[in-house]
Amino acid sequence: MSNILRAGDNLGLPLPDIGASANLATSKFTLKDFVSHMVPRSFAESMANNEILQIVVFSMFFGVALATLGKKVKVLLDAIDQLSHVMLKITGYVMKLAPLAVLAAMAATVAVNGLSILLKFAVFMADFYFSLILLWGLLTLAGFFFLGKRVFKLLTLIKEAFMLSFATASSKTAYPKILDALDRFGVKRKISSFVMPMGYSFNLDGSMMYCTFASLFIAQAYNIHLSLGTQLTMLLILMLTPRAWRACLVHRWS
Repeated sequence: MSNILRAGDNLGLPLPDIGASANLATSKFTLKDFVSHMVPRSFAESMANNEILQIVVFSMFFGVALATLGKKVKVLLDAIDQLSHVMLKITGYVMKLAPLAVLAAMAATVAVNGLSILLKFAVFMADFYFSLILLWGLLTLAGFFFLGKRVFKLLTLIKEAFMLSFATASSKTAYPKILDALDRFGVKRKISSFVMPMGYSFNLDGSMMYCTFASLFIAQAYNIHLSLGTQLTMLLILMLTPRAWRACLVHRWS
């Protein structure tokens, strides 16, 4: 879609000085780095840095340990369950305040760059949202193939989580809401609590699409040609790497 719509064409941006420093990490991403990145040095540090994959690895070991202890950890399990309800309540507060935060962010951007900045990126956002709609259509068709008409019930249940992630521009804030919606849909928590974090770490389609659009938008704006092979390599890296690497990968490709 980015190659077809070409939102970055005709912006006429000059290439930056080749000697300019962007203060970006340039180390090569290797399999060794990926494996070592999976193992948390500290669970608290992983939570503070939003390292979802590391949290998943720790949670797997923690869950296995809880399962082997049986009734001895019932009090701890009850406390964790109560904590999840508290987090859902906090998420509800965030959802109510999110529109004000978005308004403040937009006001700050316009104040610094002027109204013209909105016009420059309007085409990019329109193309990106159009592509997201196509993606949602394909996912709905896939859901209809496996679930039949129940897929529309699922879409209704996750509507609130979808609006929350859209308003906050972060899928992490919607995670508790999605778990709750899947519970009401009939998915067992032991399945959803394992599959969802894995999906959050490896296969965020919307996030991957945004990173791809942003990278190609920058390349098109500066009239830099990226071969099909380079684009496919970028696609695979964005799909397989944890979300913590994606922000820096966009900068590296650009």
